[in-house]
Amino acid sequence: MADKKVIFVAFAIEDVRQRDLLRGHSLNPKCPYEYVDYSVKEAYSSEWKEKVRTRIRRSDGVIVLVSKNSSSSTGQKWEIACAKEEKKPIYGIWVYTDDTTTIPGVTAHVWKWDGVTKFIDGL
Repeated sequence: MADKKVIFVAFAIEDVRQRDLLRGHSLNPKCPYEYVDYSVKEAYSSEWKEKVRTRIRRSDGVIVLVSKNSSSSTGQKWEIACAKEEKKPIYGIWVYTDDTTTIPGVTAHVWKWDGVTKFIDGL
């Protein structure tokens, strides 16, 4: 098997359970990709930003978990801006069926595993 693709996950800390669900998908030993993130609950220091940028640079693409919490998440906004600066492919998914929040510059999709897989396989 080729090296696993690495996907950075940008999310609001309030949506950590949805992040866990997404990451759980990669626990299957046959899964050809892995998810990474760099979530924190404290202020976003320059050290945090550099670590995030490094992880995004090493990633093949970025999945953005989109919810009503995204609009107030400064960390997630910074991660998205960083992904755009690093010219990484971005795939947004709505994490709640009744929440179709929009994030400027991120196209969100209904969360379906085949859509996530198609995005990753296309990287």
